Amino acid sequence: MTRVLTMLLLLLTLAVPAAAQELLVCGWDEVFVLEVADVPRKVWRWKAADRPELPSEYRTKFATTDECKPVAGQRILITASSDGAALVDRATGETQWWGQCGNAHSADLLPGDRVVLACSVREGTGNRLAVFDARTPGGAPLFATELYSGHGAVWDEARGRLWALGEKELRAYRLEDWESSRPSLALDSRHALPDVGGHELAAVPGSAELLVSTHAGVWRFDRDARTFAADPDLKDVHDVKSATIHAPTGRLAYTQADAPSWWTSRIQFRRPAVVLTLDGEKMYKVRWIQ
Repeated sequence: MTRVLTMLLLLLTLAVPAAAQELLVCGWDEVFVLEVADVPRKVWRWKAADRPELPSEYRTKFATTDECKPVAGQRILITASSDGAALVDRATGETQWWGQCGNAHSADLLPGDRVVLACSVREGTGNRLAVFDARTPGGAPLFATELYSGHGAVWDEARGRLWALGEKELRAYRLEDWESSRPSLALDSRHALPDVGGHELAAVPGSAELLVSTHAGVWRFDRDARTFAADPDLKDVHDVKSATIHAPTGRLAYTQADAPSWWTSRIQFRRPAVVLTLDGEKMYKVRWIQ
């Protein structure tokens, strides 16, 4: 009897299709969700040019998107090296907040519905971290501080820290006066990178580690020990623009620039090793939707 029940449960399990794995993808003027399957397909799209709620002057600020990050609920944060930043509701496609920062390269959602942008090299308006109120579309920054070649921003709820990546170092910031109308970020620690060219910053699910890419390879930073170690999969892979680990399966997806360009038409995977080519696409970052 027990054997019959076991076989029945196995058959029922096999009859139920596995949940589709989805990647959020950006790099050109379209941000999209890709269903990763035998035949990959786009299941969601967002283009600034198509969004009537965006002021006309912002619709041109998303020509080259460089961050697309799932955040609380069904929302998606988007930044672009063409200076734009947006918080989008996936269910409706509506842009709930928009802002700008010189050569914006990454973002995250902070407590109190505030958005932090990491802004890369741009004279006058870049090389900084800037904090905005997500309830005030188009509003001025509430706070800004210097960060040369800002390329990564990750909010660490467990440790109460914002991790921010620049050209040569990884920094941690505390939130100060956060309940006031004049919040700030206080520098808590700074850590020299093993190599120059900080690019990717992403949390490793279920661990204390952050994935950090530089020109020469990819590293893991232990947020508790405050130490770097070479990533076991990508330690010798140069010019990695994004790396993301799927929490349920441990599957790694990453993008590597196709020299001499900053973009690629390929998404590469480990565990198992697969290369997915999307002809005609110019991709920069991918993020698993967990």
